[in-house]
Amino acid sequence: MGLLSNENCTKVDIYSASTETTMDVAVIPSDISAGFPSPALDFTNISIDLNKHLIKHPSATFYGRVKGESMKNAGINDGDLLVIDKSIELQNGKIAVCYLDGEFTLKRIKLDKKDIWLMPENSDYKPIKMEGNNTLLVWGIVTYVIKKV
Repeated sequence: MGLLSNENCTKVDIYSASTETTMDVAVIPSDISAGFPSPALDFTNISIDLNKHLIKHPSATFYGRVKGESMKNAGINDGDLLVIDKSIELQNGKIAVCYLDGEFTLKRIKLDKKDIWLMPENSDYKPIKMEGNNTLLVWGIVTYVIKKV
């Protein structure tokens, strides 16, 4: 049950986060209605730096590209870009990038009294119970998911 196979995981390709530059993007200065349209707003010159907004710990932050569908019920799909913070402490229920038996995988962490489980968010995949023959490193915690729509 503790074995990792290509059929039982969502893989993650890891990239460094560059924060040397700013990335100012114009922001609409009010909430965006998903129901009835709100009155038209005049364009204002308000912007946000996505590096400052998405990255709290620059030296410990990385990006990861998702490959697979084991986390689709958590809203994380193949091709999504993850913001991963290595400085955040492991907690039960967090979604983590794990280095398991030589491969990166993405799972929700389940801690019980004596066991660690890597939980998929897709019923087509089985939970992975950590056993003595597994080598597990919880590499980082997912803080944001960036999607193409």
